Amino acid sequence: MAKVIEGLYYSESHEYVKVEGEYGYIGITDYAQNALGNVVYVDMPDVDDEIEAEEEFGAVESVKAASDLISPVSGTVVEVNDKLEDTPELLNQDAYANWIIKVELSDKAELDGLMDAKAYEEFCNNN
Repeated sequence: MAKVIEGLYYSESHEYVKVEGEYGYIGITDYAQNALGNVVYVDMPDVDDEIEAEEEFGAVESVKAASDLISPVSGTVVEVNDKLEDTPELLNQDAYANWIIKVELSDKAELDGLMDAKAYEEFCNNN
């Protein structure tokens, strides 16, 4: 069973958002890293890029497949996780501890359209 953490927001495309004040840390869920297998590359946007909810902001490549990263929220990229450039397998080790990008949220109301941990767990079990 994939790990799901309380207090995060989840999307149907298996990204999560951890909200701290006006910022959101976006990454892939444990379910996603498990489905992908060994992650070998993470394509990330640049700092100051604008991202839109439900639009692609990068990709994760594994030995099995490549998967687009779909942003659960809109905002401005304020930081990227540089560690993933040299060690993308950190996503396999702990997907929740290793976020991909940090964004300044432009519309917190978008969070209302995402799932909580319980709803996401049910979503994963039914797909």
